[in-house]
Amino acid sequence: MSIQLHEENGGRLIVVQVSGTLVKADYEQFVPEFERLVREHGKLRLLFDMSGFHGWELSAAWEDLKFGVKHLSDIERLAMIGEKKWQQGMAVFCKPFTKAQIRYFDHTEVAEARRWIEQEDRTD
Repeated sequence: MSIQLHEENGGRLIVVQVSGTLVKADYEQFVPEFERLVREHGKLRLLFDMSGFHGWELSAAWEDLKFGVKHLSDIERLAMIGEKKWQQGMAVFCKPFTKAQIRYFDHTEVAEARRWIEQEDRTD
C-alpha cells in the first residue's frame, strides 16, 4: 500500500506516509481506517508526509477529492511535509475548504512539523 498510517499520542495524532503513485485500492484500505479513528477520537491531527510521493492515478485522484470533501472537517491540524513545489501548493489549495490549521514543512523540517502539530494552543 502506498498510504501508511499509524497512531501516536493515544490516537489523536495520525502519521500518514504516502509514497509512489497512489491508486484507487490505496483509498479502499485507508478511508475505512481513517473513519474508524475519527469515530474513536473525534477531530484528529495529521502529520502528512509526502516525501517520495509522485501523485495519483486518475481514479485515485477522484477518491482523494471525495475523501477531502467528506473529511476535512474531521481534521483539527494538518502538517504537510514535502519536497516539491506542487506539494507545497497542495497545502495552500486545502485551506479554503477546512477550518483546520494547515502548515507546509519542507522534508528537512520534520522535527519542526512535529512540534507544531503537537502544540496544545491554537496559534501558529
